[in-house]
Amino acid sequence: MPPDGTRSGSSDETAWAVPRTLRPALAEKYGPVYAGSEADRHLLDLGLFAACGDRVTARALELGHPPLVGIVDYKTQRNESIPRDAFRALEAVCVVRVRNPPGFLTGSLRNAVRDLVAAGGGLLEVDGEEDLGSLALVESLPAGATVIYGIPGEGVSFVRVDAAAKDHVRHLIAQMEPRRVSRGD
Repeated sequence: MPPDGTRSGSSDETAWAVPRTLRPALAEKYGPVYAGSEADRHLLDLGLFAACGDRVTARALELGHPPLVGIVDYKTQRNESIPRDAFRALEAVCVVRVRNPPGFLTGSLRNAVRDLVAAGGGLLEVDGEEDLGSLALVESLPAGATVIYGIPGEGVSFVRVDAAAKDHVRHLIAQMEPRRVSRGD
């Protein structure tokens, strides 16, 4: 830190905060939601896909159908522990770690998703909250891919990536409030 106690500009990054007015739009379902064995069947039928959330990523790996990218923060809504070794298959491909505070979508998370997709996939470990990583996945995956993420108490949402989904994500991010946050270096 500089002598006056202010943060150095190099330790900050751009992030997008979710304003209260946008929360209902982010809670809407943008694809079909399946639970239990029906979710498993749909997951196993997927071609190229990515997963956002510990439970859905672990489940895909348990079923032997790994996502290109899995985004986890080692927390679940039900506070059930998922062992770190559940993600070993994705870790073997590549592991990237980023900081992403709750209620934000950081440039680091968006860039890490883009880079992982381009490099052939892997595991993205988030220090903070991974929930908005699903937006970054829709942004970065090619048309025809699918993004899956868990909806607590309901099941798994399956979002097909296409031009409309990408436009929708751009529109949501444009409604967020740009801020500077500490990288946590």
